[in-house]
Amino acid sequence: MTSSWDILVVDDERVQRESLAAWLKEDGHRVDTAGSGTEGIAKARERDYAIAFIDLKMPNGPDGIETLREIRRIRPGATLIIITAFATVETAISAMKEGAHEYIVKPCNPQEISLLIERISRLRSLERENLILRRTLSERHRFQDMVSKSPRMQEIFALVRDIASLRSTVLIRGESGTGKERIARAIHEVGDRASGPFVAVSCAALTETLLESELFGHEKGAFTGAHARRKGKFELADGGTLLLDEIGDISPKLQLDLLRVLQERTFFRIGGTEEIRVDVRVLAATNADLLEAVREGTFREDLYYRLNVIDIRVPPLRERREDIPLLAQEFIERIATEMGREPSPLDDSALAVLVNHDWPGNVRELENSVERALATCRGRPLTGSDFSFLLREADERAAWVVPTELPLAEVEKRVIAATLKRRDGNVKETAAVLGIDRSTLYEKIKRYRIPRGTGAASPGGRDPD
Repeated sequence: MTSSWDILVVDDERVQRESLAAWLKEDGHRVDTAGSGTEGIAKARERDYAIAFIDLKMPNGPDGIETLREIRRIRPGATLIIITAFATVETAISAMKEGAHEYIVKPCNPQEISLLIERISRLRSLERENLILRRTLSERHRFQDMVSKSPRMQEIFALVRDIASLRSTVLIRGESGTGKERIARAIHEVGDRASGPFVAVSCAALTETLLESELFGHEKGAFTGAHARRKGKFELADGGTLLLDEIGDISPKLQLDLLRVLQERTFFRIGGTEEIRVDVRVLAATNADLLEAVREGTFREDLYYRLNVIDIRVPPLRERREDIPLLAQEFIERIATEMGREPSPLDDSALAVLVNHDWPGNVRELENSVERALATCRGRPLTGSDFSFLLREADERAAWVVPTELPLAEVEKRVIAATLKRRDGNVKETAAVLGIDRSTLYEKIKRYRIPRGTGAASPGGRDPD
């Protein structure tokens, strides 16, 4: 015996309960017993058992499945073993679906029990070694709060180190969900402005008037509702970094105002006469093709080149598939911990589904998918079936035929409605899949009068995202 464990035996038959406990104690384990499901659940709350043996048929109080389900909730890291006198395929499937790792048949054989515990011990040791290895690999490929072994991302990490302490503006381009804000934060945190503030503002989330006030601030009485002087983001970011997210959505007037600030490093609050000078490093992010917008005349060419002093293009997840297992495990460990559960490994079938998916919502979609799989899975490890929803969504996209006899607005309406329905009305996930900002999606939902799907909130209710 290489390991000893804290073990709980739950069985309403005293002879069976005490015999099993005696065998386990002979093998060097610390064993507690419970004569009912209620008592077993109470003991599991008091002590962190590594393994629990649970009788399937207990007439008084919770039966074995109910007891297993509750102990699994209380102690997600425990190995749960069902004991049954009537082993059938149906009972085995039922137990496994509820999170049982093994099941054994009465009367229990002491040698069989010892071999089972040894197998569990080896499995747990292997899982610990794999976790240590994954964390070692993760640290090797970690940069700030990002992990990647993609050569293209490693080039970006190296560029960030080189430019972090410069004052030059940086344009960070990439699809929605690729992690542009994380790149911006890394630039700030690695550079000599790390001790200063990092301030981010979404240019797509506000109207022109509100965004102008948000960026530059206003004086008391400058407009209706301006009851006091208010500093804008440029002032709040003085001595630090300002990220202008979704820069492609700002109006022509604000484009001119922003160009002036970038050139002169000074501005006026709305309604103010005092010229304010700030020391701010400006970063901009966009998922739009700004050069195409320049050609179309919707984005100022001089502002484009002022912003694009240093250009960083963050590749979509489908172009760096080698990062998918690394990122998925990173999300599993964080999200499982937040759920109060032990992180689940990914088996080969799960990895195959994840690596072969195209990830239109990129890293954000991967994170949401991992959370969904963890919330709905019944056992460990995570398997391909836990991510089957990704296969259904891919099939739906592949089956879609581009309509050629409809106005563009109607096509857009149908795509948004279908995506909302597929995401159960979740605006955050829908916006990520469509590659647009949430505020833009809200505007389109309102314009097209699109229902938010079954179970979603009404337009006046709480957003399910």
